[in-house]
Amino acid sequence: MAKDKKNKAGTQVPQGQFVFGKQNYQLMLIGLAVIILGFVLMYGKEGDIYDFRRITLAPIVVMAGFVIEIFAILRKPKSE
Repeated sequence: MAKDKKNKAGTQVPQGQFVFGKQNYQLMLIGLAVIILGFVLMYGKEGDIYDFRRITLAPIVVMAGFVIEIFAILRKPKSE
């Protein structure tokens, strides 16, 4: 059982609980992986710097990763 601790206001704060739910953390990891994938696409190999993959696809993938991160943070966990 988690111990409760009193803060300055005198209310009890439960210790040992995570801020987000399990699914939120999973979504955050997925978002982080998508962001990393976008940066890898930007880096790419040698070649034309104005390639479609580098200037169009990769930024879209990175932005999608940030959208997933924001969704993961704002999503309310289901009551258990």
